[in-house]
Amino acid sequence: MNFAEVLRTSGCQLSWSPDGRFCAVPITARLEIRDATSLQVLVTFNCIDAIQVVEWAGDSCYVLTANYKRGVAEAWSINDPEWRCRIDEGSAGLIKICWAPDSRHILTTAEFYLRITVWSLVNKIVSYIRNPKNIPNGLQFSPDHEYLAVAERRECKDYMSLLETNSWQLVKHFELATKDTAGIQWSGDGSVLAVWESPMEYKMLIYSLSGHCLATYSAYQWSLGIKVATWSPSSQFLAIGSYDNKVRLMNHITWRILTDFNHTTTITSASCAVYKEQEKPLTGYPATLASVQGLPLVVETVYEEENRRPIQLATISVTPGKQAAPRLGIGSIQFSCDGRWLATRRDDMPATIWIWSIPKLSLKAVLVHANPVKDFTWDRRQPRLALCTGNNHVYFWSPFGCLTVAVPGAPLLQLSSLRWHPSGNSLALLGKDQFSVCFLDKYRINVRHSEDDDDT
Repeated sequence: MNFAEVLRTSGCQLSWSPDGRFCAVPITARLEIRDATSLQVLVTFNCIDAIQVVEWAGDSCYVLTANYKRGVAEAWSINDPEWRCRIDEGSAGLIKICWAPDSRHILTTAEFYLRITVWSLVNKIVSYIRNPKNIPNGLQFSPDHEYLAVAERRECKDYMSLLETNSWQLVKHFELATKDTAGIQWSGDGSVLAVWESPMEYKMLIYSLSGHCLATYSAYQWSLGIKVATWSPSSQFLAIGSYDNKVRLMNHITWRILTDFNHTTTITSASCAVYKEQEKPLTGYPATLASVQGLPLVVETVYEEENRRPIQLATISVTPGKQAAPRLGIGSIQFSCDGRWLATRRDDMPATIWIWSIPKLSLKAVLVHANPVKDFTWDRRQPRLALCTGNNHVYFWSPFGCLTVAVPGAPLLQLSSLRWHPSGNSLALLGKDQFSVCFLDKYRINVRHSEDDDDT
């Protein structure tokens, strides 16, 4: 495991190109395109104003930047540095941008979600999508990139529109059986769409592409409902995170709940490993070297397994009326790339990460940290989880164990975000205005599937 030197960035931003060859790093109004391996600057683009968003095209030939305050987006060509495209939304404003799957169209969303504009880089034709709904993931492309699903709000009712991405023509439009849609999510195979109600009502609906409602599920009534939902990579399971501190697994055959994972504050099971972050004095040669360098604090951060039972996990007290959005329920759910592991976080326990075994439908491990977890993300190629907690350490978990690693020579680097390289061989470590890259060994974990042990 090797680390690059600490370099500058702005806004805690960095983006790997989809093909893994480049790394886009914004520095105020300048965008640096670096080689993903050596981190050498290959080309620099000077933008019209400070960069708030960076997004690569799917073919890695173009990169998009935007400044929402000025309502301006700019596209740049990697192969032709002199080429430039500028999109100005003017008085309509700009709050969101994204690439279409063909890498030749750009979608911009106007302020107040008045419209979505489709800009063509090929023939300069502009198309409009009216009445998009103001929800975080209301605009989603299907996994095969053939369709675009748009949640809409018309005459106080929710609708779904499906458009072909080749012609941007409407192919299906149907009304949703929701009062206030909060989210939509394509399944991994693109066969169905999951649609869920606002937290005021617990309601999950499964729709086919023809607009038929295949299933409706509600776990309870008269309480805050669904907070987040995500599909497993195989589309066999839909994980639903709720405000009652449970994650429910819905199967794709009967559309019924297979099991629920309850995030309790007390761990009693001996089959679940509990790892706590601890600080220990350095010993041996590292301690001697640190003393010679005159470091004021000679400690190392490690994970220690807790063997006693039961174990009480700390929560954050919530004062009614003090927060607009109180920390309650399951707010983060992520499947591993092979779909065998599920990492979750309970929002009133921000320093704790829960890892569940999907084949055994049981809790595998609990990671307890000294500070709230800022970000956690799975490797795209193997079941390996990376975490950061606002200090200069990066934390790893895999079915074989866990470890902590300090970024060498960067005691002031406070990590708040992580970005896996598409190959899984490196990990970008992002702070507020600095970043480094951790280069990992080129190996992969081979998971042996057996009835007795799914963890090795």
